[in-house]
Amino acid sequence: MADQRGGGARDVVLGVEEEFHLVDLESRCAVPRVPELLDELAALDADAFAPELKPSIIETNSDPTPSLTDLRADLVRLRKMLTSMAQTRGLGVVGAGSVPLVDGSALGITESPRYQRMRDEYQLLAFEQQICGTQVHVDVPDRDAAVAVMQHSAPWLPALLALSASSPFWHSEDTGYASSRTLAWHRWPTAGPPAPLQDAADYDALIEDLLRSGTMSDPGMVYFDMRPSAHQKTVELRICDASPTVDGVVLIAGLARALVVHGVRAHTEGRPQPRYRPELLRAASWRAARSGLEGDLVDVTGRELVPPSRAIRLLLDHVRDDLEDAGDWDEVSDLALDALARGSSAARQRQRANRGGGFESVVDMLVAETSGLPEEPAEEQLPAPDTVAPVLLGEYYPPQYDEAVDETGHVRPTYSWLVANLERIGPAGLLAHERSRDAEQRARSMFFPQPDDPERLFPLDLIPRLISAQDWEALSAGLVQRARTLETLLHDLHGERACLRDGVLPREALRWLPASGEASTLVPAGATRALVSGLDLVCDGEGRWKILEDNLRIPSGIAYAMADRRVVRSVLPELQAPEGVVDSDEGPAMLRAALLSCAPAAAGDEPGLVVLTEGPHDSAYFEHAMLAEEMGVPLLEPSGLRITDDGTITVAVSGQRIDVAYRRIDEEKLFDSPDADGHTLREPLQAAVAQGRFALANTPGNGLVDDKAVYPHIRALTEYYFGEKPLLDDVTTYFCADADQRQHVLDHLDELVLKPVDGYGGAGIVVGPHASAAELETAAADLRAHPAAYVAQETIRISTHPTFTGAELAPRVVDLRAFVVLGPEPGVLPTPLTRVAPADSLVVNSSRGGGSKDTWILR
Repeated sequence: MADQRGGGARDVVLGVEEEFHLVDLESRCAVPRVPELLDELAALDADAFAPELKPSIIETNSDPTPSLTDLRADLVRLRKMLTSMAQTRGLGVVGAGSVPLVDGSALGITESPRYQRMRDEYQLLAFEQQICGTQVHVDVPDRDAAVAVMQHSAPWLPALLALSASSPFWHSEDTGYASSRTLAWHRWPTAGPPAPLQDAADYDALIEDLLRSGTMSDPGMVYFDMRPSAHQKTVELRICDASPTVDGVVLIAGLARALVVHGVRAHTEGRPQPRYRPELLRAASWRAARSGLEGDLVDVTGRELVPPSRAIRLLLDHVRDDLEDAGDWDEVSDLALDALARGSSAARQRQRANRGGGFESVVDMLVAETSGLPEEPAEEQLPAPDTVAPVLLGEYYPPQYDEAVDETGHVRPTYSWLVANLERIGPAGLLAHERSRDAEQRARSMFFPQPDDPERLFPLDLIPRLISAQDWEALSAGLVQRARTLETLLHDLHGERACLRDGVLPREALRWLPASGEASTLVPAGATRALVSGLDLVCDGEGRWKILEDNLRIPSGIAYAMADRRVVRSVLPELQAPEGVVDSDEGPAMLRAALLSCAPAAAGDEPGLVVLTEGPHDSAYFEHAMLAEEMGVPLLEPSGLRITDDGTITVAVSGQRIDVAYRRIDEEKLFDSPDADGHTLREPLQAAVAQGRFALANTPGNGLVDDKAVYPHIRALTEYYFGEKPLLDDVTTYFCADADQRQHVLDHLDELVLKPVDGYGGAGIVVGPHASAAELETAAADLRAHPAAYVAQETIRISTHPTFTGAELAPRVVDLRAFVVLGPEPGVLPTPLTRVAPADSLVVNSSRGGGSKDTWILR
């Protein structure tokens, strides 16, 4: 490599070593046939190819260059040379950390004095190294600078591992890791995060100690995740798995150079080297190896778990100036975002294995990706349904329509891959994963406190629920239509009240009508009232979706759905749907955009947005805090507001103007609370809303139309307002204020579900078929005395879903809460929350013993 000169990042030279597996194209196994290729490859390019420890693995060396464009061209050149020669011998080339299938003859060691010495010294450890990595060399001014670069880069290296993770399988088994290569590699005594060193002399002293101790046999066995070269003025990145695609290598190379340039600049400017606990760095690497891009990663600098999208964006932000100086920002940032969208190679391999064709199909995909050819679609070969899960489903007898198991006891095709994977994990494995789940939830403060249990974890079953892309598309259209109807009804009741005048909605269905001066009447005419709605659905006994309930006040569950996803993907990253899954982390950006669309015109280009909460004692405080963090806005209690002399609403501690508040607190509690100066908020907040200087979302007064007495009339209102047939059914509901309907309810009370019109959280519900004679008698008496306080619904056979009980899977009733935002482009957030009823119950509410599931919207 050439020395680094003073021309800036654009002139910093880099080069790449890639390692590849050779596989037999017929058996798809790794085979020890590298030696027979070396002479012919050397004749084509004497310096480009070299053997490795295992005779089934070969290394390529690119030409040094300051240009990512030239690097890409050389990588393509070398891959073409290697694949062309391999194909003439019936061999394929695989760029991946591991291959799923290995020929027994490939387990030997390459014949060379150095490798034989390593075999004799390290025994099993040497035989395990059926793994491939990508190494990037980058020029540095001197070896002191190289050591400084190691220290400055250390916290960011696990993110590079996550981007490159491509070794989920090992000897025909799913390891549960995205990078099983890391597990094998880190068994070397000198592998892992860089040691905390001051300079080159310190580094050389460490190497001398390791050699004298007999820990390693030569200086080339320093296998730190990043290390200085022993012979050149370069630093070498070693943490990454091999990549099937050239794009993946160019991404890692561009980021590696940026980290090196960043570290050299810090060293030149005399900045102190950062210090991180080696245990934390190693834990971050372990987490990246476990998760890839499908589970949370450790932000070492912030000492917390973060979603992979945030971890990669933090890395991009850290080196943005260096990427721009090198002219690499556009290419590298685009490649990084594309990698996040596609997922890790490990995930794609699992998806291919689950889709059909087994490990052979995975090898075919990797061979095609490595050679740059378009991959052939995998033929569906789902496991036989009657032999999928004799352990977990041996006693599985759904009482009604089950979303995963049909009436004959066979696993439905959509769920076949999932049940097969769960059976492989088994009850003992799932119990272990549940312990990991609890630890994850505690680490995230994922609590749902109850009066008798202030540190109750939010209940989460690890078995995900699957919703097909077709179902979600149809549901989304119906949900948006429903939310538009409710929004139009709110505007009508605060305006002409045409629905009352024309008899579409009976006056008795409303507990009140807005009166002049009330908070809801002060909302400007054009404002969106129900910006965020939570609509509850169930799937009935025939597999049809029905709306069960509307929630327009402060619907809860968005962040819990996101947190469920993060916990499940961290605990079970090996579960990969063949079709892929819609990313729930997109939800906060959609929510934030919808909230900002409510900002007053005077707010300008950067409106001030906050989340308002009652405080840590609110059972949903975890959600409030998470949404504020995800949207990057302050989380405030009412006392965190300050009203200035001119009536401007501000953040008390910073003075920042607030234009929009996402209200997660009861409206009356908010209005009755004092601000930071002890002034009651009612008048100033309502005045700001009325004058169009401030927006509350959701607006006050939305409880007017999400009472259950309004529910039976929504379908008719959809046709009345829009001339459209409702796209979603609802549950047959009787309006008890109507004498005829009330009598029908009284005559059939033991067959119906009686609900208070203003109830929530499952409180006050009487389920007729499950109620005692005394309970029915009490309910009938109260219904006769207060008919307008109740509605009744037909009992429907709500679908069940497999839920882990500690020993097996059992059917449990589930519903779905979906969240619609009525921003400039109305849509449904990709964060639906599945709620699970306890055994022998229909009540799913968390406050009544219900639990939750991660909900996977399939692509």
